[in-house]
Amino acid sequence: MSLFITGTDTGVGKTYIAVRLLHLLRASGVRCAGMKPICCGDRRDAEALVAAGSDGLNIDDVNPVWLKTPAAPIVGSLLEKVAIDVDSILAAFHVLQSRVEYVIVEGTGGWLVPLRSDYFVGDLAAAMKLPVLVVAQNRLGCLNHAVLTLRSVAAHRLRCAGLVLNSVAALSDIAASTNADILTRILDVPLLSGLGENLTELPEDWRVIIGSV
Repeated sequence: MSLFITGTDTGVGKTYIAVRLLHLLRASGVRCAGMKPICCGDRRDAEALVAAGSDGLNIDDVNPVWLKTPAAPIVGSLLEKVAIDVDSILAAFHVLQSRVEYVIVEGTGGWLVPLRSDYFVGDLAAAMKLPVLVVAQNRLGCLNHAVLTLRSVAAHRLRCAGLVLNSVAALSDIAASTNADILTRILDVPLLSGLGENLTELPEDWRVIIGSV
């Protein structure tokens, strides 16, 4: 079983959700691993996924491609003269699948971040044939970004397992206080709350999502 986590933008909390999901899966007795196919700049996201996943995995298992340029993968690839080998990424993914029960794959940036001129993050998710969990920040602009991302996921003929709304703005903000209600009106996918640090087990709506993939 595996799940691909993408975001409506960069910096929306994908790594936080992936790490919390791994912690809670491990707490329930599931052997699991995170995967960050491509890191750009540092490897902090991959390091966090290694720490949260089951024992016995190293950072190269989790992060097969590391570009030193802190920009989109296509930029790092061109500047560093390193070709992004999708086949090697897929091979690393399949090895992880064979070693654990559940793999949480975290994409780089948003859904349409280019890896090459003809290949995007969404294409990698499609090649992995994974259901997609979309993470959005609860702020002004969330509605537009969420709908655009979910429509593109559907255009790739992939199932969206749910949309996670990460809260960063005060609920006194009119957009933050109304986004959840509007999203449930305009989307036909489950809307999930964030996985707070106080949780010791997966909430019921999350268990349904995990069980369905």
